[in-house]
Amino acid sequence: MTKTIAVCTLGCKVNAYESEAVIEQFKKNGYTIVNFDSYADVYVINTCTVTHLGDRKSRQMIRRTKQINPDAVLVVMGCYAQTAPQEIEKIPEVDLVLGTDKKGLVFSFVEKFLDEHKKKSYVTDIGKKTDFEELSVTSYEGKTRAFLKIQDGCNNFCSYCIIPYARGRIRSRDFESSIKEANRLAESGFSEIVLVGIHLASYGKEKGGPYLIDILEEMSKIEKIKRIRMGSLEPTLFDDEFIERLSHLPKICRHFHMSLQSGCDETLKRMNRKYTTQGYETAVMKIREKFPDAAITTDIMVGFPGETDEEFENTCNFVKKTAFSDAHIFKYSVRKGTVAEKMKEQVLPDVKEERSHKLIEITEKTKNEFLQKHIGKEEIVLFEREHKGKKGLYEGKTDNYITVLAKCEKDISGEFKKVKILEIKDCMALAEII
Repeated sequence: MTKTIAVCTLGCKVNAYESEAVIEQFKKNGYTIVNFDSYADVYVINTCTVTHLGDRKSRQMIRRTKQINPDAVLVVMGCYAQTAPQEIEKIPEVDLVLGTDKKGLVFSFVEKFLDEHKKKSYVTDIGKKTDFEELSVTSYEGKTRAFLKIQDGCNNFCSYCIIPYARGRIRSRDFESSIKEANRLAESGFSEIVLVGIHLASYGKEKGGPYLIDILEEMSKIEKIKRIRMGSLEPTLFDDEFIERLSHLPKICRHFHMSLQSGCDETLKRMNRKYTTQGYETAVMKIREKFPDAAITTDIMVGFPGETDEEFENTCNFVKKTAFSDAHIFKYSVRKGTVAEKMKEQVLPDVKEERSHKLIEITEKTKNEFLQKHIGKEEIVLFEREHKGKKGLYEGKTDNYITVLAKCEKDISGEFKKVKILEIKDCMALAEII
């Protein structure tokens, strides 16, 4: 009888990549993948700990899992498991605990548990880890783009962030190995690659190179790869040399996600961010100069300790001026073990809520303005799937991350098509194939 596995992924694109690597281990050993709310022999929960809500969601998923199959093996791994292993171990439903290391061994750990039936934690001191754990993903079921993780860890220690404690110091995947993996993905039929990492801009820095721009240039030479997209970046990455070399790579997507967090220098300083609003604005200007119609997306935190009304207004004004094409707005939440936890002048919840709503209104306006500018323009779209079961209507993305809907009589999933954008509706572009 075929064994089954279900995987739940919480959090970022790096977690998504690592979950796919775990799935691949089990598929190679004869397991069938099922939905997480289905009956399975093995459940894996890949946790997130960016916010306390991430912790809570992780605990909720853990508790409900064995209600489906009490005899299943339950594996809990990831950032929350790394930072609070004792909490996880105390939950009676959990059989195996892993942190952010040894994910390439999940299958063997499960096999060992099935032999011995002994609960075990494999969490190690991630702060002492100096090598990059290489994982391999060669297939993404039903996907037209593939993630490729080339970096892990962070050395920044922003005052609100627990991630350096969950992921350790910066570590980069071997350059040649990264290119080989990109080639494998291209041969598997993926024409768009998304490079991801915990702090992608740090790629190669602990080794003195090669750096991110070097890997982008080499990957651009792979004929079957048509698009290269990057995960979250830092504005400090965009110096003159980086942006000039990048501008000569036509396969680079015109979509740059640069985390802002605050549009006020005083707030940024308390956050221990390594840039100023002027530095951020300069990076945006350089990108827009070299990449017309580039989508600049971001993350912004409201209610950081000590954020005054004036500081928040500075953020609002900066966001209006920068005109982001999209933004993730979130409210500051206390993380145990961080510098910000002990800061005075914590902002009241209702003030955070009010500020969040205001900033969402501003960014929704700038997003709509960005989309409206594209009416009448011709774009290349990588179509991904039929749109929500609507026969003959296909959904895809431009390289600057606009969601496009277009009608076609035949299935165009996985194909590039030139379209003309006709109108914008519900934050999506309605287009015709030309």
